[in-house]
Amino acid sequence: MAYQKLQAGQAIAVVPSDTISIPAAGGVQQSGSATATTANKLVNSAGAFTTTVSVGDIVINTTDGTTATVTAIDSDTTLSISANIMASGEAYVIYAAAEENGCVLYVGVTGDVKVKTAAGNDVVFTGVPAGSFMPVQVTQVFATGTTATNIVALW
Repeated sequence: MAYQKLQAGQAIAVVPSDTISIPAAGGVQQSGSATATTANKLVNSAGAFTTTVSVGDIVINTTDGTTATVTAIDSDTTLSISANIMASGEAYVIYAAAEENGCVLYVGVTGDVKVKTAAGNDVVFTGVPAGSFMPVQVTQVFATGTTATNIVALW
């Protein structure tokens, strides 16, 4: 009997977003905590943004699960970002910009999953069971239309 064999080498937790794709699997560019609250900025007095971050990289606020993209590198300690997601003391991780090849998904808690496939199709998978792997190359998981949780991207 045939079975699916999935051997992933990398994985990250997915933050569903209607505007931002799943980050690249290449790993964390930088992480830390914001040291100031400035609208549409990420400020970290201990940052090294000019040597580690690029425009288009994806910022995930790990305190509240919001996401934004880097729109400009203002200085070593300040980034301009596409949404007002950071406040002083909140933790963040910055990943390399999304990749086009996509990933497969693991769904931890049952629900619907709305995705954009690597080919650019928007599809809703209804009633995906907990503990399931979705063997479709996915580049984005939408917040709107997704009720499943604990989703992990695998490459």
